[in-house]
Amino acid sequence: MSSLPPVGRLRWTDVPAPLRTRLETGLGSTITDAVTPAGGFGHQLAAALTLASGRRVFVKAAPDDDPLTDANVHEANVLDVLPPGAPAPELLGIHRAAGWTAVVIAHLDGPHPDLSPASSDAGQTWALLDKLTSSPAPAAYTEAVATTPSGVAGLHGWDVLLANPPGDLDPDVRHRLHELAELEAAWPGLAHGDRIVHGDLRADNMVRDQERGVTFVDWAHATTGPACVDAVSLAPQLVLAGHTPKDTARLLDEHPATATDPLASTAFLAALTGHWHRNARLPAPPGAPGLRAYQHRAATAGMALLALRMNRTACGSGLPGQLRPYSC
Repeated sequence: MSSLPPVGRLRWTDVPAPLRTRLETGLGSTITDAVTPAGGFGHQLAAALTLASGRRVFVKAAPDDDPLTDANVHEANVLDVLPPGAPAPELLGIHRAAGWTAVVIAHLDGPHPDLSPASSDAGQTWALLDKLTSSPAPAAYTEAVATTPSGVAGLHGWDVLLANPPGDLDPDVRHRLHELAELEAAWPGLAHGDRIVHGDLRADNMVRDQERGVTFVDWAHATTGPACVDAVSLAPQLVLAGHTPKDTARLLDEHPATATDPLASTAFLAALTGHWHRNARLPAPPGAPGLRAYQHRAATAGMALLALRMNRTACGSGLPGQLRPYSC
């Protein structure tokens, strides 16, 4: 059975000695240091390793009976087949020993991007999304993700809150629960597509590498779907970084990934925001401190964007009549 620390991530010292030896053999050098970067909510080992040779790599590891091991291996399979030029690090190998599995990825040298209005990182990220979603996913990628259910397609929450509205729900949100649940219910029928989807895009799942610029990491939720998914996921992150909801909503209107399918974009934003609102009220999972607080903040940012889109579509642009939340 796996044994997790009471809070936070697994540590390098938690990794069994046979796996550490296997990693050193595979990497051709002894490991002299391990540093766990800040950010993220998973409990598996996620550490930058320094080798005696001076080389650095990034490793994710967990016991084989830990659910995150399947996610780590899925990420490895995805990294191995992403098209050339994709904003992702290189897969270096998968190593197994003592009932644990480790995925080794090329180390990226740099901080998380600054998504604030004063930085150019947000603009570069939007451009990367356009490049990533402008063409259908290659066959090898589609095959690699085909057997893993899409978590994006199943996101929801307004249906649960409608059935039992929590007392702390904002009155304006409570007033819109029926419309939000109806909009969210449209998402599963719109969630299919042939584009590459990262599936969990936010600043702490990106690195501004000194050589490559902004690069997306943590591809554990990668799937295929409509082009809008990652752009819509990024939008609330921009609000959290200081962009106004109105300016961010305008970016969604103009970006090719979202402008071409406003219905899918709005329905997904509803499903994502409902997911955050519902999960933020659940008990904190073990090994993921800060997750519920983040979901509260993200839910607020997402709802600010969603309200703008709902108000506008209610006045005659975008959604079919049965999905319009309000009449003008």
